[in-house]
Amino acid sequence: MDLHGKTALVTGGGTGIGRATSLALAKRGAKVIVNYSRSRAEAEDTVRQITSEGGRALAIQADISRDGEVRDLFEAAARQLGPVHVLVNNAGVTKHIPMEDLDSATEEVWDELYATNVKGMFYCARAVAPHMKRSGQGAIVNIGSIAGQTGLGSSLPYAVSKAAVHGLTKSLARALAPDIRVNCIVPGAVATRWWTGKEAAMHRLAPNLLLQRISEPEDIAQLVCAALEQEAMTGQIITVDSGQTL
Repeated sequence: MDLHGKTALVTGGGTGIGRATSLALAKRGAKVIVNYSRSRAEAEDTVRQITSEGGRALAIQADISRDGEVRDLFEAAARQLGPVHVLVNNAGVTKHIPMEDLDSATEEVWDELYATNVKGMFYCARAVAPHMKRSGQGAIVNIGSIAGQTGLGSSLPYAVSKAAVHGLTKSLARALAPDIRVNCIVPGAVATRWWTGKEAAMHRLAPNLLLQRISEPEDIAQLVCAALEQEAMTGQIITVDSGQTL
């Protein structure tokens, strides 16, 4: 898919990987909807950067864990920048709980993480599918995590939710073919605000990676765009982690 002139929506698009992806899409000529839930200032700053460089972008608030807000999000996007051709399901949440502390993995934690990380991605895909099918083409990239491959992450419910994202990707690829391609990018450690306060641990990890570097958000954004552009690929789970899982 040629991204130039397409309308792209990035959930959680104002910070971290979402921000880098929004900027990368704009550089390829896409019109970008920067979705946010709470990070309004960051989303609006991302929009300002895109527009200052001659691009078109708009920030729209919606909590993707709420189906009604998701449907309104895509209708608003279509009214203001045209039907969405590209969806990057980036928004996600976590809770930092020791993996062995099963008692702290409460029902509330499970519900919160699944509501955004899994159901939210499904709601977005379901809402955008009619717009994509009417235009005859569409591409979705979900953001997974190596936690979903290794079982190790910021918490047990988080790791399981990301494994579910990987499964959701394959199921959506089947359900939405042939008009809509669905792939998943699986980052390892990435230097985002999730590492705030844990920089020492990040620096200890880096030398142990095969490439001896922590990925930057821009690394992930480049692969997201490549997956969107590749028209012969769907249902794939693609890892970019500096060799961390190898």
